[in-house]
Amino acid sequence: MRQSVTINVNGQRHTQEVEPRLLLAHFLRERLGLTGTNLGCDTSQCGACTVLLDGQAVKSCTVLAVQADGSSVTTIEGLATNGQLHPLQQAFWDNHALQCGFCTPGMIMAATDLLRRHPDPTEAEIRTGLDGNLCRCTGYENIVKAVRSVAEQSS
Repeated sequence: MRQSVTINVNGQRHTQEVEPRLLLAHFLRERLGLTGTNLGCDTSQCGACTVLLDGQAVKSCTVLAVQADGSSVTTIEGLATNGQLHPLQQAFWDNHALQCGFCTPGMIMAATDLLRRHPDPTEAEIRTGLDGNLCRCTGYENIVKAVRSVAEQSS
C-alpha cells in the first residue's frame, strides 16, 4: 500500500508515491538522488544523515518519508546558493574541519541548526550542539573551530 507524499526539498516540491516504511534518508538518496545525506549506521547513532526538517536538525534515518509529508527539508546540497558555499561549508574547508568527509554533511546540518538557535555559542555549546554526530577522523577540534568562526563572522 503506497501513500502520496509531497515534500519541499531544497526549495523544490516533490510529490511521489512511497511505501509507508520508506525512511526519509532513503527517499532523499534513492528517489531524489541527493547522496550528500550519508547513511552510516541506520540506528540514529552517527548523525551522518542529519538534515533540516522544517528548520530543525533531525537524523533522517529515524524519520519516515510519510512523516515529512507537507514539510520542508534542507539537505547539504541545499545550503549553497548561486554557486557560493554556505558560510559553514566554507568554514569547514578553511579550517580543515574534515578528513574523509563522511560525517561532514551531517555535522554542517547540525551546526546550521545550532547557529540558528544560538547565533553566538560558546565552545561548550558547540560541542553539546554537535553531540550525536560522530567523526572518526578529526578529533573535533577543527570542527568546533569552524563553527565558532562562522559565529564570530555573524556577530
